[in-house]
Amino acid sequence: MLQVKKTNVTAKMPPHVFFFVSAIFHYLGPAFAVLLFSSVPVLGVAWFRIASAAVVFAVWRRPWHMFVKLPWAKRRTLLALGVVLGLMNACFYLAISRIPLGTVGAIEFLGPITLAALGARTPRNIGALLLAAGGGWLLTDVRFGGQPLGFVFAFANCAFFMLYVVLGHRIAQDGGAAGIDRLGAAMLIALITITPIGLSGALPAMTRPLLLLAGIGVGICSSVIPYVSDQLAMARLPRATFALLLSLLPASATVIGVVVLRQLPAAVEIAGIILVAGGVALHQEA
Repeated sequence: MLQVKKTNVTAKMPPHVFFFVSAIFHYLGPAFAVLLFSSVPVLGVAWFRIASAAVVFAVWRRPWHMFVKLPWAKRRTLLALGVVLGLMNACFYLAISRIPLGTVGAIEFLGPITLAALGARTPRNIGALLLAAGGGWLLTDVRFGGQPLGFVFAFANCAFFMLYVVLGHRIAQDGGAAGIDRLGAAMLIALITITPIGLSGALPAMTRPLLLLAGIGVGICSSVIPYVSDQLAMARLPRATFALLLSLLPASATVIGVVVLRQLPAAVEIAGIILVAGGVALHQEA
């Protein structure tokens, strides 16, 4: 009965609400990662993010019960999503440790813009896409500097992010609750994927309570809450619409900077926010 009530509540909420929750927590997670970067290697931080999220999903959803009942075709999708999640997070942290975060964000932004372009079949939606892309480009403050290897990881992260959106929509087709269960199974697979390359880097923090709590915070804020919100939004939004909404991520980062960090945006950032908002407002769902 309680599960039915929860389902009814989430069904009544507009799917865009879940996306905005995801956008907010997408940028709260790195606040915990800052504490870890000075004491834990990059891949160790990525391991903490995946491991803590996997533990939460295991206790909360017990996804293995669902996994063993699925046909092989759907298991294969979950296996692919798990590998993508593990490698995507590793590439993201390896990229931001070498080149500016704004540059990584701009490169990552190319993925959803490409997906939105594939789903834009009217002049109105193409115009919306161009507005959102221009605004996102301004907001990410693109500058090409840093280590060449950082760009390799950034473009790899972009490719994996595109796959995450595509595969995430596939597992969300049966509804948000089913998608969350499948996401939990994928997160356990992601943990298996990243453990060989990240566990050794995380070991130094295991005996330090503050770092351990920070690692758990990274997983909850960067993986559990955003990915669950994504599933609830993906279950009810077309893929192209969801991809276009991802252009709001740079704008949400700017707003969080104003509210939390008192970082007032420059004129170019305000212009970027207006362009992104205009693109999202202009977009029309199929």
